[in-house]
Amino acid sequence: MATSLLPVIGKPAPDFSLPSTTGERISLRQFKGKKTVILYFYPKDETPGCTKQACAFREAFDEFENLNVEILGVSTDSLESHQSFKRRHILPFTLLADEDAAVSKAYGVYKQRNLYGKKYMGIERTTFVIDRTGRIAQIYPKVKVEGHIQELLEFLAED
Repeated sequence: MATSLLPVIGKPAPDFSLPSTTGERISLRQFKGKKTVILYFYPKDETPGCTKQACAFREAFDEFENLNVEILGVSTDSLESHQSFKRRHILPFTLLADEDAAVSKAYGVYKQRNLYGKKYMGIERTTFVIDRTGRIAQIYPKVKVEGHIQELLEFLAED
């Protein structure tokens, strides 16, 4: 993470290299010139909202694939947790383990959260659309799971 600037629409997306459920390290640069990337950050495997979101991506996977879009899910969970989550919910896309939160911090999504009055650091559900040139095409902060997939598909259809 060579940059301390937070991502901005139209600017290059911060590159990264993270362990993935494919068994290989995945970096953003490997998609440059090939595919649009949906990089979605979510708080935790197997929680209700995160499971609903992952399953919504699963249900629309063919539509994203037809648009030549790569879906990458990122959380601070371990690779083992991701592999279990992926198997259990039959997720056809790759999950990335950002255990030290370095990538989440580079994207500005690792923030102080508040749950029932308890403050903690964690990921704020956020989606980035990164175009084939490696630039940020759209940012969806504080994502509400309901309707988000349709919102993404409509944005990508305009592209």
